[in-house]
Amino acid sequence: MKPVAIFRHTAVEGAAYFATFLEAHSIPFRLISVDRDDPVPLSADAFSGLCFMGGPMSVNDPLPWIAEECALIRDAVAKDIPVIGHCLGGQLMSKALGGSVMRNPVKEIGWGFARAEDNEIARHWLGKDSRRSSDEITVFQWHGETFSVPPGATRILTNDYCANQAFALGPHLAMQCHVEMTPEMINRWCKSWPEEVAGLRVLPNPLPSSIQTPEQMQNETATRLFAMRQLADQLYSAWIAGLR
Repeated sequence: MKPVAIFRHTAVEGAAYFATFLEAHSIPFRLISVDRDDPVPLSADAFSGLCFMGGPMSVNDPLPWIAEECALIRDAVAKDIPVIGHCLGGQLMSKALGGSVMRNPVKEIGWGFARAEDNEIARHWLGKDSRRSSDEITVFQWHGETFSVPPGATRILTNDYCANQAFALGPHLAMQCHVEMTPEMINRWCKSWPEEVAGLRVLPNPLPSSIQTPEQMQNETATRLFAMRQLADQLYSAWIAGLR
């Protein structure tokens, strides 16, 4: 099998649990570290799938690799090579496929929930019998922007703070939320929490319910990580089923 290409955009957002999942299923992968100036391939032909990780930048920033990755996503979609995106990666997919990325009404930081949409495509990705639209599904969040659902795609996850949590288009999956987190990543991200919340003009006290403190995030990891792992396993299993 050709490898899955995993695009890293910052050192603190590596391949994480997604790579662990691929290794457990004997699926080869190649890490492309855009943050270390690894070139973005011009074609998806060398890969069985493409995975785009997160990052602190915006897809609306004038960075040359953003246009290159968007072009690569379009190439993969045209060739039915599965694409998956986490947070910034999901935003890249939306932009590449005709959607847009804009500021979300609120920042989401920390452990949170999403809800499944009531449609067949959501049931395909989330499991036909395991989730209802009223169920709260554990995810992790760290974003201030969000994407629109591009033409032809279907929203499969939502919540009250950010309507578009995930969409699917054929074998392609884009997520605003994070399901790839590890405890080590959460601890590293918590170090940048003061910088994240400093961007808010007025920080309410208590914090808005969409934002957790580092202490809350770290304290809840032990009780919530397993549920997120179950979600990741379900989504990733559905995604690798499309690999050639």
